[in-house]
Amino acid sequence: MGAPCGVGVAGLEWNRARGVAAAKCSPAGVREAATPNLLVALPSGAETDIFVWGMIEMNEAKTWRVPMVAILAAALSACSYDVDPAADVSVVDSAGVEIVVSDPSSSENRCGLGDVPVVTLGSKEGADPHLFHQIRASARLSDGPIAVVDGSSGEIRVFDETGAHLRSMGGRGEGPGEFRNAWLLWVLPGDSLWVGDYPPWRVNVFSSGGVFARVVRPEHVRSPMSIRGRGGVLDKGNSVNVVQSMGEAGGSFETPLTYLVMAHGPDGVLLDTVAALPGPRPGSLLQGGGFVPPLFEPYSLVAALGSTVAMTTARDSEVRVLDPEFRLRRIMRWTDWGREVADAHVQAAREDFIAEFGGPGSPGWGAVHDAAVSDNRPVSELFPSASDLMVGRDGRLWVKRHPPPREEASWMAFAATGAFACHLHPDSQLTPLEFGDDYMLAQHVDELGVERVVMYELLP
Repeated sequence: MGAPCGVGVAGLEWNRARGVAAAKCSPAGVREAATPNLLVALPSGAETDIFVWGMIEMNEAKTWRVPMVAILAAALSACSYDVDPAADVSVVDSAGVEIVVSDPSSSENRCGLGDVPVVTLGSKEGADPHLFHQIRASARLSDGPIAVVDGSSGEIRVFDETGAHLRSMGGRGEGPGEFRNAWLLWVLPGDSLWVGDYPPWRVNVFSSGGVFARVVRPEHVRSPMSIRGRGGVLDKGNSVNVVQSMGEAGGSFETPLTYLVMAHGPDGVLLDTVAALPGPRPGSLLQGGGFVPPLFEPYSLVAALGSTVAMTTARDSEVRVLDPEFRLRRIMRWTDWGREVADAHVQAAREDFIAEFGGPGSPGWGAVHDAAVSDNRPVSELFPSASDLMVGRDGRLWVKRHPPPREEASWMAFAATGAFACHLHPDSQLTPLEFGDDYMLAQHVDELGVERVVMYELLP
């Protein structure tokens, strides 16, 4: 290997417009820069641009500071470290940050589900608590009951493991403990329930018995991207919320939006802005509107639960794991496969979109629909590396692979250590809502559109 190049804060230039930091390393020698969090060795050769997806925060003067605790994906591909090509997993300790590399494509490990659900909540007809419309979230309490957020009624309904209704809380309204638009649910130690509501974004907190306790309003968060990017609440009540950076406008299909990952305390006070992630690259094909991203554009994903914060740009096959103090703990990477987008995928996606929305001339069809199926709409060369990201109640990470059109989705489970564990192929009618150590909660929608929450045994 040629002369190494040290990468650190002194060797970085913060690019405010692009939201990245860059360092240039030449084969002539070692840059006078170091950081206790990262030292990357690069082979000799032509000058190399290294882009760092790091932690950022805004100080009082509204300028960017970069306390680097992140590893760069682009540099890792050029790094030299010992990897056994025959091994499924390679672990490298880089100054306290683990880098775990797995090869799920060569693994036949499978997670399975029981043949039938052990719990089924919801029915086609019957009493109101058993009728669901717009299931938004579900989570299990420590002693077995299951809480479900019903978006239509704005209620959080709790059932025992036989399916019997125990209690309901919330409801639509503007008063204490009521919801404009109930969305997302987290169960913390002691079985307190934290339930999101917007606009503006806030979290109603209930006791395990269903008594409204208080409301938490995270600072500087009005319309969170957490609805798509998930975010979450950690065991001690610190929350992770994702918002779009203000003052950005799309239209060129070139510049990505920026999503800021913010950490808030249990009282909603902003603690830090811990990361800036790339969003989609919107553009307009029609005069006066029709903004869409490129077809198959990746969206950054963030999930937080227990003592784990996980995030991915869905561009590279990589998840970054932070600890409860929002310090980088681990880089989890995997070899990927089957991400190339072909012409047949594009055609299938357009046909499916038209079939779903009725095509030009149908009621509700407008400029944005025309743009979505336009031949001029840019197309990504690769499918996203992930379309969903979840932290299990047992600390495992679950990554949903983005399926090509008309193919069923699959999930990859990674142990709390970052090593690949197994593949999961749930039925297409199931949308996972929570993973535990031995169970999966999911939304099930039957052929008549009846919504249910089901719990399956999760087999190793």
